Amino acid sequence: MSFYNRHIMPRLVNLACSSGQMKKIRAKTVPLAEGRVLEIGFGSGHNLPFLNPEKIEHYWALEPDEQIRKLAQKRMQDTSLSPEFLGLEAEAIPLEDDSADTVLITFTMCTIPLVEKALGEMRRVLKPGGRLLFAEHGAAPDENVARWQSRIEPVWKRIGGGCHLTRKPLQLLENNGFSLESSESLYVPKAPRFAGFVTSGIAKPR
Repeated sequence: MSFYNRHIMPRLVNLACSSGQMKKIRAKTVPLAEGRVLEIGFGSGHNLPFLNPEKIEHYWALEPDEQIRKLAQKRMQDTSLSPEFLGLEAEAIPLEDDSADTVLITFTMCTIPLVEKALGEMRRVLKPGGRLLFAEHGAAPDENVARWQSRIEPVWKRIGGGCHLTRKPLQLLENNGFSLESSESLYVPKAPRFAGFVTSGIAKPR
């Protein structure tokens, strides 16, 4: 792993995910998590302040990057939750079938290398009637912005830990075994439009 990926990139990602607008998006989705909860892409724990411990029976936090996980120490001190960390990638979730009531994924679908396989794993571990809560950035609906996303993406992936700008979260969910219960899309205020088109909502396994 390069010096940049080990020491600089995790801090840049942590900073980018800390804005007030990002917190507003998380505040709409994350508190809905309940029961046995699996978070995909725990990162530096940005969702911890929005999780309701009284609604959570067990909390798995999947995050293979130890450097990013270390940045969560302060947030860990401010919550009563005790995550059970899973160190494997989302493409190979180390849980049995029908293990989770809720799968939570925020601003992570863009970086998973084999995202279709990972979504299949999320569907596998969700109980019948369980919910996938998501908030993800992706391909913009405006043609001019979408063109810029395609141009920028090769460089963006290198500096952003493999982050894709052109993935379509809703399409990915519907094509990989999920039905949408609700969704909302918007350009995040003050964010660059090429990276600021965000969709959040709830999906259920078919």
